[in-house]
Amino acid sequence: MDSVFIAVAVCIAAALLFGYTNGFHDSANAIATSISTRALKPRVALGMAAIGNFVGAHLGGKVAATVASGLVELPDGIDGILIVIAGLFGAIAWNFTTWYFGLPTSSSHALFGGMVGATMAGGAVVLWGGILDKIVLPTIVSPLVGFTLGFLVMIAVYWLFRRGRPDKLNRGFRHAQTASAAAMAIGHGMQDAAKVMGIIILALSVGGYYTDAEPIPEWVYLASAAVMAAGTYAGGWRIIKTMGRKIIDLGPPQGFAAETVASAVLYANTFLLGAPISTTHTITSAIMGVGSTGGKRAVRWGVARSIVIAWIITFPIAAIVGALFYLPIQFIG
Repeated sequence: MDSVFIAVAVCIAAALLFGYTNGFHDSANAIATSISTRALKPRVALGMAAIGNFVGAHLGGKVAATVASGLVELPDGIDGILIVIAGLFGAIAWNFTTWYFGLPTSSSHALFGGMVGATMAGGAVVLWGGILDKIVLPTIVSPLVGFTLGFLVMIAVYWLFRRGRPDKLNRGFRHAQTASAAAMAIGHGMQDAAKVMGIIILALSVGGYYTDAEPIPEWVYLASAAVMAAGTYAGGWRIIKTMGRKIIDLGPPQGFAAETVASAVLYANTFLLGAPISTTHTITSAIMGVGSTGGKRAVRWGVARSIVIAWIITFPIAAIVGALFYLPIQFIG
C-alpha cells in the first residue's frame, strides 16, 4: 500500500481523535451554564450539545477553508503530512492535560499552536499574516467583545425585568436557556467541528487527494461532526464544573445572557469573517462580563486569573509540544 495513503489515513484518524477530545473538552462551552442553573438535566444538555455540534458542522465551511489554507504552507507528500500529524499530537496532548486539571482552555489554540510548532520544526512556511489576522486579533477582540456585551446585556436584563417576581423570572429564563444553549451548541459546531474539517482537508490536499476547486466531501462533514458529537456526549465534567460553578454563581438570567452573547459572537465571526475564534474564550469572557454586574466580589477573580493564564500559555506550549512530536516522527518518512 502506498506510504502517502497510509500517512493520510493516520493523519485523518489523528484529526478525528482531536475532534473527539475537543468535544469532551469543550462540551462545557455549550451546556455548563444550563446545567449549573438547572435549566436542563446533564444528559439532556449533553445530547442537545451533541446534536448542535452535528448541525453546526455543516455551516462552518468558511472556517474550514481558513484552517486548511490560510495559516501554513506545507510541502506536498509524506513530509507535509507528518507535520500535520505532529501538530495534532501536540494539540491532543494539551487537551488531555488541561482537561485533567479542569481548565477551560481553547482546543482551537492548542490545534493552531501544535500546527505552527510542527511546521516550524519541519522547516515549512508559517503564514504569519494569516496567524495575525485570523488568530491573534480575534483572540484579543472576541473576549473583550464577549465581556463587554455580557455586561451590557445583563444590565439590560436587570432593567427590563426589574419589577418581575424572582421565582417567575427564574422559571422563564430556564425555559429561554433551552434556546440559548441550542444556539451555543450550533455555534460551537460551526467553529470547532469546522476546524477538524479544515485539518482533514489540509491532509488530503498535501497528500494529493483534494484540490481547492473541489467542494468539501460530505464524508468529511459527517465524520468531523460525528466525533465532535460523540466527544460532547461523553462530557467533560471537570471543565463543566469550572465553567458552571467556579467563576460566578450563575442563575438562569445570567446563564441566558452569557449564552446569548457568546453565540452571537460565534455566529458573527463564522458567517461574516470566517475567523476560527475560540468558543472557550468567548463564553468564558461572557460569563465574566455577566458576573461583573454584581460587583467586584461576584466574580472569583482568582479562578478567572488562572483561566486567562492558561489561555495565554496554550498556543506556545502546544507549539513546543508539536515541535517535539515532530522530531521523532520526521524519521518515519
